[in-house]
Amino acid sequence: MAHAHNHDHDHDHTPTITRDNERKVLLSFGLIATFMVVEVVGGLMSGSLALLADAGHMLTDAAALALAYAAFRFGQRAADARRTFGYLRFEVVAGLVNALLLFAIVGWIAYEAWERFQQPAPVLAGPMFGVAIAGLLVNVLVFWILTRGDSEHVNIKGAALHVMGDLLGSVGAVVAALVIYATGWTPIDPILSVLVSLLVLRSAWKLAAKSLHILLEGAPDGATPDMIERHLIERVPGIAKVSHVHVWSITSGRVLATLHVRPGNDADARAVVQAVERTLRADFEIEHATVAVDWNEVADSCSLAPDAPLSRDKAHSHEHGGHTHLAA
Repeated sequence: MAHAHNHDHDHDHTPTITRDNERKVLLSFGLIATFMVVEVVGGLMSGSLALLADAGHMLTDAAALALAYAAFRFGQRAADARRTFGYLRFEVVAGLVNALLLFAIVGWIAYEAWERFQQPAPVLAGPMFGVAIAGLLVNVLVFWILTRGDSEHVNIKGAALHVMGDLLGSVGAVVAALVIYATGWTPIDPILSVLVSLLVLRSAWKLAAKSLHILLEGAPDGATPDMIERHLIERVPGIAKVSHVHVWSITSGRVLATLHVRPGNDADARAVVQAVERTLRADFEIEHATVAVDWNEVADSCSLAPDAPLSRDKAHSHEHGGHTHLAA
């Protein structure tokens, strides 16, 4: 084997997590954790399940935001010899934990609602209404903070979904307080708690599905291997064949791929590899691709000598950030 290298780029996959993301998560955590205590006290004083359920939501919100902040801090650690992509997956794990916490809180609310239907309890509409309105305002503020700027990270999205569920819980508590004040019909309290929980359950399911898809290295939406193979054949001149395409996400917005290409003419291999890299970045947002070149001359000789070593069958070409290295 002969080796030729032009390789002056690095492989630092530390994510571009902004300080703005960290600040807004930390601020949101402080607001949610503080008001959670207020809602617990208000729920106990008024006897409202809706307020206690909302406080439960806020507890999971606080945990979700704490996980989000921890994920950002860990995620910025540089790659090392044991973790060559750093800690990028930590935020996806945090997103999955958030979803599981949502499932748990929905189950708790459903159980408490059933207990309330079995044994109705008095509810003080006045204190309930005041605390619910304050909780609604806090949740609106926190949701606004989290959805400013970069909100596509599975981590930020998970925290925002928690807060959205809590916001809906506050709306339910306000409505329940008004109905109880006007009619005295207390079953509206657990009924609205269950309805809000169903909305939260839907969000939790989506978040869990997305997190698991990334952890199982599923292909991102709009970038399946079949789509990439067809697109490269159609758009990149000089390609005879594309095969062995694998594409996956390390975390939200960080897509990688490996594939084999056979150039129509071996002399054009370097140009073909560079064109493939540019096309993958521009059309599929794949920031890092490793391309193996299947040489025609070697393939022809292998057809005459099927027992030739695998190391002579292929040459690997890796181009990243405008630099290429070939090992033939």
